[in-house]
Amino acid sequence: MKTPFEPAYGLSNRHLQTIIPALFRKRLKPAVDIECFELDDGDFVDCYWHHQPAENSTRAIVVLFHGLEGSFHSPYIQGMMSRLQQAGFSVVLMHFRGCSGKMNRLPRSYHSGDTADAKAWLETVRQRFPRSPLFALGFSLGGNMLLKLLAEWGRLSVVHAAVSVCAPLQLDICARKMNQGFARLYQYRLLRELKQSLLRKYRLFDMQALIGINERQVNRLNSFWAFDDVYTGPIHGFSSAEDYYLQSSAKQYLAQIDTSTLIIQALDDPFMLPALLPDVRQLPANVQLEVSRKGGHLGFMSGSIIKPHYWLEDRIIDYLNTFI
Repeated sequence: MKTPFEPAYGLSNRHLQTIIPALFRKRLKPAVDIECFELDDGDFVDCYWHHQPAENSTRAIVVLFHGLEGSFHSPYIQGMMSRLQQAGFSVVLMHFRGCSGKMNRLPRSYHSGDTADAKAWLETVRQRFPRSPLFALGFSLGGNMLLKLLAEWGRLSVVHAAVSVCAPLQLDICARKMNQGFARLYQYRLLRELKQSLLRKYRLFDMQALIGINERQVNRLNSFWAFDDVYTGPIHGFSSAEDYYLQSSAKQYLAQIDTSTLIIQALDDPFMLPALLPDVRQLPANVQLEVSRKGGHLGFMSGSIIKPHYWLEDRIIDYLNTFI
């Protein structure tokens, strides 16, 4: 790690690092062009371009993947898009299905191990801009998905390098952690959004026939494990939450990654436990793991409360610049 993260004075607590940037960071609202990318199964994802290059351009492109229930409106996404553009990159955010503010067209949604949409989008960007170096950056759920995708591609990867930040590398550990102590507040907020999205699907589809519970029972789901056991798992072809977690956790696939990749994690991440971290001795030479003592979940706020500085953005740009 070239410049280790040091938290802002008075903000070394994991929850302050997580909550303050998420709730109080200034929205930058970078100008975007929206592309609706049609998928082979009849669904779509919305992709938000910030300074889309010309087709014959050699300007590097970074494809972003947000976290659970994230979107263009997430402060960490807007901050990263703005800083990447200032550093000379073109940027595009691929929303997961249903996350752009438009409901997707099918009863299914997205999940931590669902790589097909991202593969299709990355391959399309590669074909459309063949002269541009292509990079990928995933946050949290998007980071886990990206690492699994890179492992599935192996030597066939279309991206030059990738970065994963605060990824839930072992999903069962994270699901249990989020149902304990203060982390239950994060779970409550995220689960409320997931249930609202699912309930909207009841207006268009016979969801009770598909997943076996009615709307009242959806409202009673009180943990990620319960939600994934009745919806995320079965609707995406898994037998249970446990089966979904087992097959979708990126940790087991890291040795198969052939792309130059930086994995950034924080030991004090309130969404996770150190037990999910991989053994660096089992990582290929092209995969670099950086574990910060502090940082929270997608926080990494240094400077001061009055004049915050977001270390992640500098670290990611520094890493990507080594490949240009």
